[in-house]
Amino acid sequence: MKQTSLSNSVKSMRRQYHLTQVELAEKSGVGLRFIRELEQGKPTLRLDKVNQILNLFGYEVGAVPMTKTDER
Repeated sequence: MKQTSLSNSVKSMRRQYHLTQVELAEKSGVGLRFIRELEQGKPTLRLDKVNQILNLFGYEVGAVPMTKTDER
């Protein structure tokens, strides 16, 4: 799986708060497997679960306007 900015951000925030993957799973209410897949950059993830994790850090997934360099 390819590392993404989301996966890198979650891993970075988890480490900043000195949480293991197990602790993050318990605190956010999602499974350990989901945490691992997210941090490894799995391309398809449930957004509600991603938001459960991000909410612990004061973030959420949302629509962001694309710039010309982001377009594919």
